[in-house]
Formats: sequence, C-alpha cells, structure tokens
Amino acid sequence: MELILKQDVENLGFKDDIVTVKNGYGRNYLIPQGHAVIATPSAKKVLAENLKQRAFKEKKIIDDANKTAEAIKALEIKIASKVGTGDKLFGSVNNIDVSAALEKEGHEIDKKFISVAGGNVKRLGKYNATIRLHREVSVELPFEVIAQAK
Repeated sequence: MELILKQDVENLGFKDDIVTVKNGYGRNYLIPQGHAVIATPSAKKVLAENLKQRAFKEKKIIDDANKTAEAIKALEIKIASKVGTGDKLFGSVNNIDVSAALEKEGHEIDKKFISVAGGNVKRLGKYNATIRLHREVSVELPFEVIAQAK
C-alpha cells in the first residue's frame, strides 16, 4: 500500500514522503491516526506541486538548521548525575536529560529528535548523541556524564 505521510513517522519516513507499507499498518494505524493519506495519482500531483512551491522556503529552513548545528557542535555538555559505588549511576541518562542540558545552553530541541547511542547511559564517561534538526541535517553531540557534587 502506497501512502503519503502527512507528518514525520519514526522509523518510516518524513512528512511528504511516499512510502510503501503493509495494508494493515496503513489502514489500521497510519490513516486513522491522521499520519498518512493514500497515494492516489491525483494526490501525487498535488504533492509534487506543493513540493515545488515549498523548495525555496525549505532552503532557508535548512540554512537555519545548519547554523544551529554549528552552534551545537561548539558546546561542551556535562550532565551531572548521582553516582553509586564505582562509576555506576543511580538511574540513567537519556535523551530527556540531553534535551534539558541543551535547553540550559539556549537551544530548545525536542527530546524525540535526540537519540543517545545505546539508549540509556548507566556509567560515568563520554558519550555521543545524534540530534536531527531537519530531515537533511543531523549533528553528533559529544557529552560527558559527571558525578554530581554531594
């Protein structure tokens, strides 16, 4: 079943992509939730026209995303966390904590656009997170998990 996505769907595609999915997934989830519409020939023509008109605006958005990416690359993020014996953390550090640390630095990025390598961090040390600012712009953010001062 061919569908046109109306918004970004994780592990499937981005807004205005034409994707092929199994019939049940399309009929029972994507279409009723408003995430997609059926890709009929007329819908494809409308999509092509919209993409042409949006190309100029898209360039400005990509330029802004690249500027933000350069600013984020220059940051040194340190996340303080409670530590038990050795270097094990109480709890874990994940994309929510990275998002909060970026917000303190003045960059408001939604947690769903941040993925920490390995999912959750459970030990002190240096790690990487991938931040997707746009479908064509993503940046690697190194961050360090440090012991919280008692």
